Amino acid sequence: MVSVFSELKRRHVYRTAAFYAAAGWLLVQVATQVAPYFDLPNWTIRLVIVAVVAGFPIAVLLSWHYEWSPSTGWRREFDGSSEKPRATATPDSLLQDDAGSAEAPSDQSIAVLSFADLSQAKDQEYFSDGLAEELLNLLAQLPQLRVVARTSSFSFKGKDVDAAAIGKALKVATLLEGSVRKHGNTLRINTQLIRAVDNSHLWSQTYDRELTDVFKVQDEIAHAVVEALKVKLLPEQQLTNPHRTDNTSAHDQYLLGQDVFRRGRYEDFRHAMAAFQRAVELDPAYAAAYAGLAHAQNAVADFCDDCERRAELQMQALTSADRAIAIAPELADGYVIRGRLRSRNLWNWLGALQDLERALELEPNSSEVRLQYGFVLQYVDRVSESLAITKTVTEDDPLSWLAWFFYGALLRDTGKMADARIALQRALDLNPESSWIRYVLGGLDLLEGKAEAALAIFLQAGAPYRQAGIAMAEHSLGHETESAQALAELETKYANGFSIQIADVQTWRGNHDAAFAALESACTQTDSGLARIRTNGFLFPLRGDPRYAALLDRLAFPPAGATAADA
Repeated sequence: MVSVFSELKRRHVYRTAAFYAAAGWLLVQVATQVAPYFDLPNWTIRLVIVAVVAGFPIAVLLSWHYEWSPSTGWRREFDGSSEKPRATATPDSLLQDDAGSAEAPSDQSIAVLSFADLSQAKDQEYFSDGLAEELLNLLAQLPQLRVVARTSSFSFKGKDVDAAAIGKALKVATLLEGSVRKHGNTLRINTQLIRAVDNSHLWSQTYDRELTDVFKVQDEIAHAVVEALKVKLLPEQQLTNPHRTDNTSAHDQYLLGQDVFRRGRYEDFRHAMAAFQRAVELDPAYAAAYAGLAHAQNAVADFCDDCERRAELQMQALTSADRAIAIAPELADGYVIRGRLRSRNLWNWLGALQDLERALELEPNSSEVRLQYGFVLQYVDRVSESLAITKTVTEDDPLSWLAWFFYGALLRDTGKMADARIALQRALDLNPESSWIRYVLGGLDLLEGKAEAALAIFLQAGAPYRQAGIAMAEHSLGHETESAQALAELETKYANGFSIQIADVQTWRGNHDAAFAALESACTQTDSGLARIRTNGFLFPLRGDPRYAALLDRLAFPPAGATAADA
């Protein structure tokens, strides 16, 4: 909860009080000086003083509920915004960098911020965030609008960041924010559209609806925003939430599953899987929930030590993805997860390419779809195209650590080291806890011959990336005992799930036989890292070995530059 003093400041109560006091004092002075010239009795001056004093608390009270300034007068304050968390901390360096941009954003650019949960129990955050995300996805259907992706727009959640700073960081002209109060089967949704540069209100509205009308009110809000931004819809353009269901309980479970899945831990993936499973049980025709279930099943599979159980879950995920596509062939979600499964687990590269191209046809403005498409383009060795589309994601989702990380890794493995360092450092600024980013960034130093700098980065990473990095850096520094110790720990504790990193180390140490043995283990485990072996800079020394070509054949990689039409 924001403190009372912070809220008084945010609602400009102090400013109103100061301006009223100054204006009141000036009015009394004028009355005192002018009254004698008109032979007015003393009681008239006393009346002016009493009126000024009596009006002070009224002005302060009004300023709590209304916004006032000398230029605009009184405007209705956004109902409930006092309890709205504003913004996750965006790294200061990023805000400062973007604040220096001289190019003004288009008037038809918008970021949808996370909505505040004003429910009494404060247990509906997943619902309020889910509603905001679905609004974002609705608006993103329009190519006339530039809509910032969820990762970036929701990164300001929980922090008091000025609207102008958010607009500059995201390069947008407008912000949509709001709050949701859910009580039983009723909803109160407050929304306001703000011009970022001066924090002025373009539009605001309060909606009181039944829970069964949630999709209808989303449509109303989206159309109101489009009208306020003066976007002209084409006759064929219909703003419709593709995640609709007639079962409100199923929708609630779907939003809950989406929320816990994003937390990224094993238990969260299990809870998400259970929520999506409940959603499809409540509505067996809910395609979006089947796609979510496939994502969760695949994520849980990644944590399985038992290869048979992992394969079983992966096949369950494929079945769920197929079900999503069969129910709703015009929904991109099913194609995205099936493309991911086909490429990373089933080695069906061209099938994955077909899926992602279909998803891109359905949602060409989606940053998530474009990023996944970039992954698959890399896998089929169309790296220049992967770089190009990933760059567009960093522009439309500028605070996505994953987009910057993937872009940086691609740049590194194509020899663009200076640009790669900038991108990877940006990813680390956005996600300073990531061992994965440190492993790739330290690898950049190794590839540039800076073993000491690489070691310093690897030492900050978590296991097992730390052990893999130390083993390579110490080898380059001539410290064979330390290198061998780190490698032994890596192979003893993390052989299941990190065979690719073991292959990296063995290749770097010149042990090609051991490297191919590790890659064989990766094949047995269906390690998703195999998808990147053709662009993995650590494995480049293996390319001349006949076993490398045999491995590519085993993984059924298509020729470089293959297209979906070659399937």
